[in-house]
Amino acid sequence: MKHKISIITLLACGIPFVASSKLSMPHLFSDNMVIQADTVARLWGHAEPGALVSATGSWGAESSCKADSSGHWQLGIATPAASYEALCLTVTDKSDGHSVTFNNVLAGEVWIASGQSNMDMPLRGYWHQPVEGGGDEITFAARNGRGIRFLNVPRTQSYTLQHDIDASWQTSNPQNTAEFSALAWFFARSLKDIIDMPVGIINAAYGGSKVEAWVPEEILAGYPDCDYQAEKNDSTVGNWDRTGAMYNAMIHPIAGFTARGFIWNQGESNVGRHAVYPARQNDMITHWRKVWGDPGMQFYFVELPGYDYGDAEGTGAALFREAQHKAARETEGAHIVCTSDLVYPDEADDIHGRNKRDIGKRLAACAATHSYGIKGIPHRFPSYKSVDLKGDKALVWFNDMWQGFTPNENLQGFEVAGEDRVFHPAVAEIDRNGLYLTVSSPEVADIKSVRYCFKNFAIGRVHDMLGMPIVPFRTDDWDK
Repeated sequence: MKHKISIITLLACGIPFVASSKLSMPHLFSDNMVIQADTVARLWGHAEPGALVSATGSWGAESSCKADSSGHWQLGIATPAASYEALCLTVTDKSDGHSVTFNNVLAGEVWIASGQSNMDMPLRGYWHQPVEGGGDEITFAARNGRGIRFLNVPRTQSYTLQHDIDASWQTSNPQNTAEFSALAWFFARSLKDIIDMPVGIINAAYGGSKVEAWVPEEILAGYPDCDYQAEKNDSTVGNWDRTGAMYNAMIHPIAGFTARGFIWNQGESNVGRHAVYPARQNDMITHWRKVWGDPGMQFYFVELPGYDYGDAEGTGAALFREAQHKAARETEGAHIVCTSDLVYPDEADDIHGRNKRDIGKRLAACAATHSYGIKGIPHRFPSYKSVDLKGDKALVWFNDMWQGFTPNENLQGFEVAGEDRVFHPAVAEIDRNGLYLTVSSPEVADIKSVRYCFKNFAIGRVHDMLGMPIVPFRTDDWDK
């Protein structure tokens, strides 16, 4: 969803973090926040130049530092093991005795959620676009969301780096939860159920945004199709098309808040730019890890959903999904979840799919596996491995197909083509001994390529024995 704001607002937006003579901290730190457990959490703010600043936790930890010549201070405080016990954190200017206390703080797992509208979409849904199960989640939020806290970064843009946001941490209850990101909510719920720890989500997402919106000016300077300086006062540029503006206003103010990792759902606005997307997403991930000061932060992201993009039979979105999986393979600590089976037939013209629950669960399964080392959780998606072309039949093998396919499924979504590169619907049959599929069509006597769900809009119907969908694929390289 694309949110409209005026150019005047665009240039002036963001809540600057103004240094004062007294101790002050960004709004990112507030009552109800979740601090990353079992680590040294970063705190920062302003005070009188040279002031001695001390942080004390109710769990017994203490740390101090001196403000620099501009009054900026930063310190790290040891945090306790995760628990649902309410904690207090007090920061004091020892020079004048002024202090700030944060109450009802939890030690748990903090995650940064970002992307465009499919991450931003709240549990209450959008206009005529519901979230499946959203009403029940809101109703029972206090029970199901015990230990889940959210901070929603306001949707703002700026061409100058911002240092604060106009927001605070919220607990889970029916009044608050309606505005929480549905995808991040289901991720948090599932992850909490797996690891039994509080989960804090900082949600910074903006509908319609490109990946180029989430990196700073110095990175954009290396992209020949981006002109950051020219965009500043150009009212003809759509707000969602602006580069760097979301990074400045929504990422920079929260960068460094100690967290476990990132979840990301974006790509619709980069369809057609699949050739450059893997490198640019990698640039973003690398920079985010740098400003968070943790090169090991894991990055979990979502496969582009099915949508017609003006032509349901077209392949622009399929090429982009292919690029996303390439990005996951080529970026250390990045993992993608397949969603080919999580769209409904009536959603070809609805880019905001209503099933956010299962996407969140799959993200949580990846995080539980790679970030928390929990073994045995299904988290891999069968992917194309190789093909053996045998005239009017093609034998297709897959990676991560350990025990075979879910039997008796309607194996729709396959196509084959011959030398003429014209694709025809194909029949797929499971070979129960070889763990491969035999694909054929009466229209093609000499098969040269097999494709599966390789369209803008297609619904995956084939799963492994644990219900994990096959990643859309093609065996050719005809489309670029």
